[in-house]
Parts: sequence; C-alpha cells; structure tokens
Amino acid sequence: MTAKEYLSQAYKIDNDINSKLEQVASLRDLATKATSTISDMPGSPNRNIHKMEDAIVKIIALEDEINSDIHELISLKADITHMIKRVANRAERTILEKRYLCFDTWEQISVDMGYSIQHTFRLHDKALKEIDGFLKVES
Repeated sequence: MTAKEYLSQAYKIDNDINSKLEQVASLRDLATKATSTISDMPGSPNRNIHKMEDAIVKIIALEDEINSDIHELISLKADITHMIKRVANRAERTILEKRYLCFDTWEQISVDMGYSIQHTFRLHDKALKEIDGFLKVES
C-alpha cells in the first residue's frame, strides 16, 4: 500500500458515512409519510401493511453500520495522525493533516498556508515519500 492509499482511507470511510446518513434521512422521510385512502373497495391482499416497520428496521440497521464506520474512522484517524506526526517538516505535516484528516481541498490548503499550489504539491510529494519510507519499514 502506498502512502497516498494509506492516508486516503479515512476520506473514503467518511464518504461512506455521509452516504449512509443521507440514506437514513431518506428512510426517515419515508417512514413519516402517512397517506390514507378512503375507499369502499377492499384493499389489496398483497400490499405491505408493515411499510413503516420495515423502514424503521432499515433505519436501525443503517445506524448500526454508521456507528461501526465511525469507530473504524476514529481508529484509522488516530493511526494516520500518529504516522503524520513522524514527518520531520512542520509544513509538510500541516499539509498532510489538512488534506487527509480535515479533507481540505488543495486550493484551500494553499491559501491557508500562503503557498502557491505548486509549492504545496512539492511539499506534499516530499511528505508522501517520507511516509512511504515509514510504511516500508513497518511491513
């Protein structure tokens, strides 16, 4: 695994969590919709009369997955933080933290640090090479 792949894991888990949160919100909207149709026609014997219960069960299952993902993300971020703290140069550490822990864009990192985007990329590449060295030693 390269340094970039290692550091990018947190972003992917964070995106998974956000996606699942959107799904939960959608299911909550579905579960709270209550429509009634008044008709003298008999109801369909095949219709799902447990629609709300099914939605609640799915919400609970998704929330359990989200909690599991959050625990995984917290653990991974702690590992990544430990790895980043081993980088010698402070500016390089800051770039790695902003990119892989705060998920800032390259433009935002450059503006925040007062560097050109090219210089930010150079520092980032240098830091990744250092992290690659740490990962090779540990494997």
